[in-house]
Amino acid sequence: MTESERSVSFAAVAIARVTVKIDGTHLEELSIGYELIGDRGRIWVVTPGGRFDRNYPGVREYATALAELGNRVLIYDRPNTGESDVCFVGSTESAMQADTLAALLRELGLAPAVITGGSGGSRVSLLAASRHPDVTAGLGVWWISGGVYGLLTIGTGYCAESIRAAWTGGMEAVVAIPEKIQGNWQEVMSLNPANRQRILDQDPKEFIATMERWLLAYCPCGDDVVPGLPDAAAKAMTMPTIVFRSGGSDPFHTRATSEAVAGLLPNSELVEPPWGDRVWLETTPGRRFDVWQRLAPILNGWADRTIG
Repeated sequence: MTESERSVSFAAVAIARVTVKIDGTHLEELSIGYELIGDRGRIWVVTPGGRFDRNYPGVREYATALAELGNRVLIYDRPNTGESDVCFVGSTESAMQADTLAALLRELGLAPAVITGGSGGSRVSLLAASRHPDVTAGLGVWWISGGVYGLLTIGTGYCAESIRAAWTGGMEAVVAIPEKIQGNWQEVMSLNPANRQRILDQDPKEFIATMERWLLAYCPCGDDVVPGLPDAAAKAMTMPTIVFRSGGSDPFHTRATSEAVAGLLPNSELVEPPWGDRVWLETTPGRRFDVWQRLAPILNGWADRTIG
């Protein structure tokens, strides 16, 4: 534990059992791993990118930096990440995770919160704020996934190998996808052993249909900027929002996407991030989130000014 981590209060690692209404129709009982950092002040929540959990390098450091400024910060594992249960229902994976985040905030009595996230976490944050404005005091997003290449690459990475495995070997092949292959389920089975049986219990045809539906959501086939978030819904989001502009060199989170999202949200500010243009390309993949802690003073100042 670093000296800065000792200066704030950590809650014990906990598991919450929440009832989630996904897409307003599917009721799911899910166990969600979470941790609270800090014991006072404004409530914040952090959603990592990819299928990374709350222990991915940089996530806790960012939350700790916010807590040191007098905030209380929730870090958690989305369904299909970390210690949390896997879940294979919903129009998109991100929408299911957004509905789960809202349910978790209500269950823990932490709503409304300032919802923040980067990369895939920015998509979940945007969807949570749009679908559940009652749990959202403000919104902060960066590295918003976008662009033809970016979206197709990300969607394929999340879903393609599971589809191939289910087609060729059923659910036994899905749980056997090795850790070195993107889209594997090894970590969630290791951290939550019951997930292996949950995956095996899936009907292969229904699982393939879900993965294909989730994959299709990333297709940049229409005019909507963020997968699963219609532009009309984005225009109706009135909470204070800060959008950090993406680097011009980033093919996965294009600058045009960040500027378009900021343009859609009626109460947003578009600002430069506290890192260089090529940070995504030139940072070791396992340490990309290390720069997030630089956001803490900027976000805290913005929240003091716009949320009160």
